[in-house]
Amino acid sequence: MQLTAPANGTTSTPTRRDADGMAVASFILGLVGLLVLNVFLGPIAIALAGAALWRGTKRRGRAFLGLTLGVADLVVLAVAMEMSNTVSWSL
Repeated sequence: MQLTAPANGTTSTPTRRDADGMAVASFILGLVGLLVLNVFLGPIAIALAGAALWRGTKRRGRAFLGLTLGVADLVVLAVAMEMSNTVSWSL
């Protein structure tokens, strides 16, 4: 554990912490999106997961789960719309 700042004056801890938070948020939004508002929450989960992976999160598994759930949100929406022959769906 490093207690002092690096010599070049930059630290990666806040960026990594933000990326870890994005990974968790993408997982939660993707999971909730399977039930409600999947047209909005799916793309947000995909974007957050991509940003978390790009920033180098330590929670790569959670980011990949958020990415998968975001895509699943859109697939569920497409299947439900196809089954009901409408632009939206309801239970």
